[in-house]
Amino acid sequence: MRTLVKGGRIVNEGRIFDGSVVIEDGNIIDITKQQPETSFDEIIDASGCYVLPGVIDDHVHFREPGLTEKADIESESRAAAAGGVTSYFDMPNCKPQTTTLEALNEKFERAKRSSHVNYSFFYGATNDNIQTFAQLDEHRIPGIKLFMGSSTGNMLVDGKEALERIFSSVKLPLMVHCEDTDIINHNMEEAQKAWGDDPQVNLHSLIRSEEACLASSRKAVELAKKYGTRLHIAHLSTAEELELIPVCSDSIATNITAEACVGHLYFTELDYQRLGARIKVNPSIKTPVDQFLLRQALTDGRIAVIGTDHAPHLLEQKQGGCCRAASGMPMIQFSLVTMLELVDEKVLTIERMVELMCHNPARLFGVERRGFLRKGYRADIAIVRPKTPWKVTTDVIQSKCGWSPVEGHEYQWRVERTLCNGKTVYADGQVNSEVLGEEISFDHAS
Repeated sequence: MRTLVKGGRIVNEGRIFDGSVVIEDGNIIDITKQQPETSFDEIIDASGCYVLPGVIDDHVHFREPGLTEKADIESESRAAAAGGVTSYFDMPNCKPQTTTLEALNEKFERAKRSSHVNYSFFYGATNDNIQTFAQLDEHRIPGIKLFMGSSTGNMLVDGKEALERIFSSVKLPLMVHCEDTDIINHNMEEAQKAWGDDPQVNLHSLIRSEEACLASSRKAVELAKKYGTRLHIAHLSTAEELELIPVCSDSIATNITAEACVGHLYFTELDYQRLGARIKVNPSIKTPVDQFLLRQALTDGRIAVIGTDHAPHLLEQKQGGCCRAASGMPMIQFSLVTMLELVDEKVLTIERMVELMCHNPARLFGVERRGFLRKGYRADIAIVRPKTPWKVTTDVIQSKCGWSPVEGHEYQWRVERTLCNGKTVYADGQVNSEVLGEEISFDHAS
């Protein structure tokens, strides 16, 4: 099967140029400025479009197994495909939690049967499963996920002894959710005294405060420096935390890296008045100042990757205030077009956006043969068209929960087509349900 993607503007490895991509049996075999004259089984005309590597989302919650009334691997990978996302790393806080080898293997089997794009899964750290880390196949997973706050059951790890054991023993990347539970609990008690059992949602950023994030992130950085751990701080949300991250021209050439999520880059606490609990996430959406400085950090070397923390809930589960409304929102289908909107606003260049959403996730986690448009790499490609207004309506939402915080918004960029391993998985507003993704392979020594 030979495919030609012709006529587009290719964005790859810091360059933009007019060219064609030649694909054979799912692999890129050539990238050329001249249109090849050989015959093809399929020709995709990308005229007027930008041709990007498929997005790698390093942070999603697809809810399977155990929480599939909200989402599942099939539905959320369909949303990913519609958004130009060709690979994802799913988080371990499902039911059962992905904290045993058996649970991890079961998730791989489920994804093999139903994921429309490429997949892998973080293994979850607990207070008492550290001995299983040595049994993990490091070629199958991106790393270990640690909750230093904002979790329930045995996935909350905030005791000094357990944290020391984890940071000293982990050889894989350690992705950490950083919020201080004691500070949050104190803030909640004070808020409930003043405003009742379920304080209104616009107080969420005061309860899950900047102080709570900073205290936990500072502890994680201290431990990482002490033990030489490859620390990746998830969903950085405050200006103060940015001061903990090394400024580096190559934002992954350090043992301490940070992820920014689309929600924290796009919304501020002022949006609670308009959107309410639809944007209630943990860590909370913060101030316009935090957003401004997070956006600046996209280009100064402190933010290494952009993810979504895609976390669907049923809309009825999002009703209420700081206590009752569930935290999390679905964004994977709209992450790429949202970031392209920030490109139009001159927050960052399209070349830098591709680095943060495609190249750097691959480099940071050692993803093999993905994340770049290169000869010999798998043909994971997003084709996007500028200056094409369209509005987010419920009928275009692919996520099982059926809603989005960007409903009603008019975007100027549109995902025209998504290719996963050389096959069109999304085009003309439709997902090809017959296309399935592949298990991602990792080389953590690279």
